[in-house]
Amino acid sequence: MTRASDTQGGPVTLSKDGLPGWLDPVVHAVETVRPTQLSRFLPPEDGAGRQSAVLVLFGEGTRGPELLLMERASSLRSHAGQPSFPGGALDPEDGDPAGDGPLRAALREAEEETGLDPSGVQLFGVLPRLYIPVSGFVVTPVLGWWREPSPVGVVDPNETARVFTVPVVDLTDPANRATTVHPSGHRGPAFLVESALVWGFTAGIIDRLLHFAGWERPWDREKQVPLDWRA
Repeated sequence: MTRASDTQGGPVTLSKDGLPGWLDPVVHAVETVRPTQLSRFLPPEDGAGRQSAVLVLFGEGTRGPELLLMERASSLRSHAGQPSFPGGALDPEDGDPAGDGPLRAALREAEEETGLDPSGVQLFGVLPRLYIPVSGFVVTPVLGWWREPSPVGVVDPNETARVFTVPVVDLTDPANRATTVHPSGHRGPAFLVESALVWGFTAGIIDRLLHFAGWERPWDREKQVPLDWRA
């Protein structure tokens, strides 16, 4: 069994050894999904965009499987106040963006933003790189299993408003699902969970993972949540 042992230059690898059985559908989805099945926004062919990574961390709580999320501070310049996965831009010390750089960046950012102990996380998969046009980020979603949970919370209030987990059973509950409608006309999936509206890139990843893992339940796609221009 290989675990991520150090976010600063140590070995950071992927391993599927010893994962709980309920993660099998997620592992299969990660191995088979194609970029165009996740998003219509793919990285620019000319290599433009800032390389970044997010940690999609599955744990097991009192109500079963859950995901770790955080709410970005309202003062931030980009995606202010939005719930998101922990993550951010790659630093030079993270290493090769085409190699293990995104793995190291996802763990490093999660530690910086939530206080997570990376040694308790087993990384098991990487989704295709996607693009966020509004911010110019090329994002690698890195998937992990929270094998040894550690305390988490807000590390820097200037960056993070709160850190929380969401049970997968709440994410799959049709009553908590909706479609966001931006004034620009863009529509996307959303989740109303833990007193938060999860939308945008993060909701898109969750939506596709639930779908391709076979966990999605029929929900009312006509239930709409309007967004304002600042979103």
